[in-house]
Amino acid sequence: MQDFAHFLSGKESTIHLFRTVDKNMKQHELNWEITREHKNKEIKVFLQEQGISRRALSAIKFTGGHIRVNGVEQNVRYRLQECDFLELLFPPEQENERLVKEPIPLWIMYEDEDLLVVNKPAGMNTIPSRQQPTGSLANALAYYYKQIKLASAVHIVTRLDRDTSGLVLIAKHRHAHHLLSQMQKQGEVQRFYEAFADGVLQQPVGIINEPIGRKSDSIIEREVRRDGQPAVTRYKVIQSTSTFTHVQLKLETGRTHQIRVHLSYIGHPLLGDDLYGGKRNLIERQALHCRQIQFTHPISQECLSFQVDLPVDMQIISNSEIP
Repeated sequence: MQDFAHFLSGKESTIHLFRTVDKNMKQHELNWEITREHKNKEIKVFLQEQGISRRALSAIKFTGGHIRVNGVEQNVRYRLQECDFLELLFPPEQENERLVKEPIPLWIMYEDEDLLVVNKPAGMNTIPSRQQPTGSLANALAYYYKQIKLASAVHIVTRLDRDTSGLVLIAKHRHAHHLLSQMQKQGEVQRFYEAFADGVLQQPVGIINEPIGRKSDSIIEREVRRDGQPAVTRYKVIQSTSTFTHVQLKLETGRTHQIRVHLSYIGHPLLGDDLYGGKRNLIERQALHCRQIQFTHPISQECLSFQVDLPVDMQIISNSEIP
């Protein structure tokens, strides 16, 4: 996979960032020791450079956070001096009271103060719906947060379809969610998938660059259409048989059903994906798995990369490959 993926480069910070969590209120806090290059900057300007949104600053001001310099509360117009110690306390988050907490097992690949990476099984919704208010990854996370005494809403950064398995990125507080969402929009959260497509793809490497929009007569299906949103999928063939192709894919955009729609559009729907024309003789759900995710940690700037093996139902297909 290394010839198809690469690590994102992190940038070393010239300021000193410290991490704490208020033990009584479970509020997220960031602290900085100000260096010479930021001398005379207004707090507002400095915090915006650190990725703190205007919305977050407003919430800090009006809903229970604080901004302090050397232990003294200050407003955002205060001009920082070298060696100042700046404290930013975010307000407590409100849990979604309508989200049912369920003791569903979680396969946690990674966890720290800011984020989680979870391996979601096929057959589980990422978030609940009106028709299925329980059994989702969000329900499981809400219960897990209660167990570890984390007072936070559930912030899911990358979603997967119900029947798509694999890695999901979750922020543990709203600031991390904001930063990761910005990174995702800029293509800095990279996801790599493996899938089994019907037929034999003639080109070993290719790019599908076709806009995707909602199908006019359906609330679920998407299709390639000229008035759709831009969508780009890169693929690389891993191995082909006489009837199907094992393929690796990377999303440049994140449209609903993007891989499923794009492969169907070029005449190679995913095995098991009957919504888009896939055969179900080898697998009863779309044969699609988010195998790898990589990104720069939004707080520590560490380069992170995680991989997870194909689930059993897809391994069975893979082991049946006969060139």
